Formats: sequence, C-alpha cells, structure tokens
Amino acid sequence: MSGLQLRRPVHLLALGGGLGLAPWAPGTFGTLAALPIAAALAAAPAGVYPLATAAVIAAGVGICGRAAADAGVDDHPAIVWDEIAGFLVAVMPLALGVEGVHPVVDGAVLFLLFRLFDGAKVGPIGWLDRHLHGGVGIMADDLAAGAAAAAVWWAGTALIPAA
Repeated sequence: MSGLQLRRPVHLLALGGGLGLAPWAPGTFGTLAALPIAAALAAAPAGVYPLATAAVIAAGVGICGRAAADAGVDDHPAIVWDEIAGFLVAVMPLALGVEGVHPVVDGAVLFLLFRLFDGAKVGPIGWLDRHLHGGVGIMADDLAAGAAAAAVWWAGTALIPAA
C-alpha cells in the first residue's frame, strides 16, 4: 500500500475508511463512501450541506496531501477523499432543493456523471489533473468533475417537462 496504513487516522480518512483499497475501481468505491455522507447532510437543516462540503474540501487538501506524501506517490489511486468531496459537490443541487425526476434517480445519474467526468478527465478537468500537484492537485480535478456533473444534470432537468 506504499506507506499508507489504515491505523493512521489521516490515512483512514484519505482511503475512505478502506474503500480506496478496492482491487479495481477504487475511485468508484470511494465515491460510494460519499453516498451516506451526502444523504445525512442533505437531511440536515438548511445551510449545513454547503458548509459541511466546504469543510470536507478544506480538510481534503491537507488529508490528501499528507497521504500522498506518506505514500510517495503524487496521487495514489487508493486516496479517495477527493472522490468523496467531488461527489458532495455533484449532489449540491439536490441538497439545495433543485428538483429533478426523483431523488434516487437523480442521485444515480449524478453518481454516473461524476464517475464519467472524473474518469475521462476531459477539458479543464484533465488540465487540473496534469498541472496541479499535492493536496490541491488531488482535490481540484475531482471538484471540477463534481461541478461538471452538477451542471450537466442541472441542464438536463431543464429539459424535463413540468408535471
């Protein structure tokens, strides 16, 4: 695991409680860790979701940077805190009350869009991935992928006729 140890709290967080250690698609498994977090935050009083997401993002710069330094790899695939933060950004419209088809369907579509944008790293997402390093670099492309997923989903909801 290249110096990453689940018994170290910063590594445990960076590895999404261990989901980042999945033998294949660790980013997808890491994104799964965000589902209960997003659901709990969405059920909290108004305003909690964006504040908590901002805290996850701010903490993620240090968490991901420390774990990457300890692993000796700029963006170790097992580090998935960035996927958690990126998915929280992706579902922000739902948490803020933007209505789509159905919360479960919308969440699934946002999950797929986020994984698509995070995996394909097209346009500015890829630029961020290639040019930024350390904790900021690890976080930036996933936050951009989350924003892109939210924007595409939001645009798609505008195409759905009102009931």
